[in-house]
Amino acid sequence: MDRIKRLSYEVLVDHKSKFGEDFVNNKKALDQISIIRSKGLKNEIAGYITKFIKKEIREEKFKQSRIESSRIEEQRNEENQVATPETVTEATPETVTEATPETVTEATPETVTEATPETVTEATPETVTEATPETVTEATPETVTEATPETVTEATPEEEKAE
Repeated sequence: MDRIKRLSYEVLVDHKSKFGEDFVNNKKALDQISIIRSKGLKNEIAGYITKFIKKEIREEKFKQSRIESSRIEEQRNEENQVATPETVTEATPETVTEATPETVTEATPETVTEATPETVTEATPETVTEATPETVTEATPETVTEATPETVTEATPEEEKAE
């Protein structure tokens, strides 16, 4: 570390509050706290202190703007999540079916049943299971129910890609 930086840091450690972004005021503050006979050395130290303080303030402003932008982004994400509530339905081994050309059939009034409060249950993390080849069954007239506005959900981008 060169002499100017070393002397500047020594002064800043004890008297940082006396310095700011103005070179002339920093020169005056340096005169009050130390005796430097060389005009050139005094100017270099005051200049380095000014540069250091300006850099520190600029970095602090940048840091604050990044924090603020991340807060705004977080609020937008929360607003988006609140605006689009997701409906989760229970997936059980009896009701999960894999759609294949052989198992997809046209719904007729005889095969479609209407959902009732007794047959609809709320999904919880404990009751929702992942569909595996062992748990997936074919659709039968007993497991097919009528789609209502409450039970229909929009496909997510992942589900659309899977189709």
